[in-house]
Amino acid sequence: MARRPLPRILSSGSASITRSRELARTTADNATDVLHPLIRIVRGLRLLAGAGRRKWAATPKERRGPTLFLVAACVFVVALIPYGPLLALAAVMGAAAWKGRERTPVKTGPDKTETGRLQALYEALVPYFSVADDPSPLFAHGGDWGKAFSGHEFDGDGRVTRLKVAYPAYFTDGETASRIRIEQLLHAKSGRGREYHFAWDEEANQLVMSVLDALPTSIAAQRFVTTPGETVLGFTDDDAVQRKVPVTDGEETRDAPPVIWRTGARSTEPHLLIVGQPGSGTSTLMRSIALQALQHGDIVIIEGSGTGEYACLTGRTGVLAVECGLAGALATLEWAAHETERRLIAANRARQAGHPPPEDTKRPLWILLDRPSVLGHLAAVDGRPDPQELLQVPLRHGRAASVTVVTTDQFDSLDTLSETVRTHTRARVVLGPCARDQVEAVLGLEPHTTPPPDVPPGRGYARLGTGPVLRLQVPATPDPYDDATSEAHRQAVLDLLPAPQTVVEATVPEPTSPAPLPAETILTAEHVLTAEQLMLSE
Repeated sequence: MARRPLPRILSSGSASITRSRELARTTADNATDVLHPLIRIVRGLRLLAGAGRRKWAATPKERRGPTLFLVAACVFVVALIPYGPLLALAAVMGAAAWKGRERTPVKTGPDKTETGRLQALYEALVPYFSVADDPSPLFAHGGDWGKAFSGHEFDGDGRVTRLKVAYPAYFTDGETASRIRIEQLLHAKSGRGREYHFAWDEEANQLVMSVLDALPTSIAAQRFVTTPGETVLGFTDDDAVQRKVPVTDGEETRDAPPVIWRTGARSTEPHLLIVGQPGSGTSTLMRSIALQALQHGDIVIIEGSGTGEYACLTGRTGVLAVECGLAGALATLEWAAHETERRLIAANRARQAGHPPPEDTKRPLWILLDRPSVLGHLAAVDGRPDPQELLQVPLRHGRAASVTVVTTDQFDSLDTLSETVRTHTRARVVLGPCARDQVEAVLGLEPHTTPPPDVPPGRGYARLGTGPVLRLQVPATPDPYDDATSEAHRQAVLDLLPAPQTVVEATVPEPTSPAPLPAETILTAEHVLTAEQLMLSE
């Protein structure tokens, strides 16, 4: 059966209605634009009238008469002044226009996009924060996220920057694996590429996730305000430490929170281990420590990589040796072991005699050993002892003898470190991009933050003894002889280098024919070697 066409009035009525609505909307928009000043003034007059009404209602009854008399007197005075009513009208209109201006509405809650993100986070946490036999679950599919998320903040892109999550009491927050699963989930759902901090409150069953700002990389090497025995490893977050030091950051001076490592006789972490990937800034931290140690002590540098990273310190005052070869490294470490023993014996004899320790035993001696695994490999090939074996005496007794050992190596060489080095280096630093398990393997504790995939040189984590894991940014201390170094950083390092050692030229006498020695006084090679050993031990 053919469908009959609609009447003309019904088929053309919708089009005419649509045109009428568009015409009415256009007329209303034009009228609003034309009458906008009048609408603004009327809105302001209404707000002023409401404010006056509230003020009059709040005025006590015994003060309403004098107030009314004062207002009437002001109106009378204004009426008598030339052009007074006109000026008063202009003032009222101006006040009404200012009061009736359009203000940006105050945001009182998340918008539609932010609500969707919160709901997605809530749904993702349901399998981890719910059980089947819970009579009143806090997390349930299709539930209300407002009960679980008590605080939330977003950035300009609509991504979560802070989230406070309340979880049920039966969640196993005491197990590391359970906490890691929640942190990884929130990290993935909130957006990668940022560093998140997770604060677990087991007592209140709450988790606070916040986005951390990047640590500044513009702080260069400089003289830090510290006392003897304190070394600034780098800088961390403002709320991580209770102390700040003034630093020069570019053209301005500000206070920055430092990570301070304390050495000396009363230090609980007298030795330091630095681990990182190639190009992560381990040599930068070693140079920074060397420049700070030269203010109050002497240093010995042994470089296993042989790249000449510490050539700028050669021949400087306070630098006893800069060795790159295996033979020089072994001789220097052997001398350091004998020097540690000599200091212990001298200090012990002075105490037994009731005298203070000699001054030469109190001056700090720093042993900076870079890449001992390379030297150990060369020593094994050459049939010589491992240089780490010579570190046993400085590591075990260095705190009492004012001897500090700083060792740096890479992740792939951790298994070559001796047990003595692992045991006595209680201060640890990890630099460069690394996974959570790598950080835990070195520091003994996982960080409360998510390691970012891309970090600048000198960025990592530090832990002193049994303290917390702190984020760390090492001050820029590049090799001044490197062509890729900026002029500002090169000059900053050169200004901190000590003066070159002065060489005293000895007067060489005129050669004369030596008198013949008696046969019984001829020295053999064994006697010469014994004499050299005695001089070295002295």
